[in-house]
Amino acid sequence: MKKIFAFAILSVLLCSACSQNKAYPLKLATFDKNSVSVLINLEKDADENYFLSATFTPEQGFHLYSKDLPITGANGLGRPTLIEAGVESQYQVTGKLLESVPAEIPEFEPKDLLVYPVGAVTLRLSIELPPGNGWTDDSVKITYMACSDRGCKAPVIGQEIAIRIPGK
Repeated sequence: MKKIFAFAILSVLLCSACSQNKAYPLKLATFDKNSVSVLINLEKDADENYFLSATFTPEQGFHLYSKDLPITGANGLGRPTLIEAGVESQYQVTGKLLESVPAEIPEFEPKDLLVYPVGAVTLRLSIELPPGNGWTDDSVKITYMACSDRGCKAPVIGQEIAIRIPGK
């Protein structure tokens, strides 16, 4: 009887420890539209800071536009690549949007239309998780536009993506 009781206690403790240790990055969602695949993760750094990250991977030969482009583009051309808090999000944005690669001046006109090099780009948004120990249904919004030397795909603007995130 004592062995069964000890085993039960040990099992509960192990399960509690497992539920507290989350492996980061946590994959939250994927999205594919208009020649771009998007992977959304929750990341945690060594200082216990949390980030929502979105890796935008356009099809071969396509590029994306800088996060710093106006939402309506430069003179109506292009659209920024963004990850933003969803409508009525339970988490709080605590910092500015960071990019994995710097945008460049394009080889084509107009030159004020900053682009990322052909290939994937990851954007990271510093956040504070919602209070509590449970998981929360939430969302992020993404915006992007993929173009190649043969033309552009329709922009994706403020696309709401459902995610589920842990509490603090």
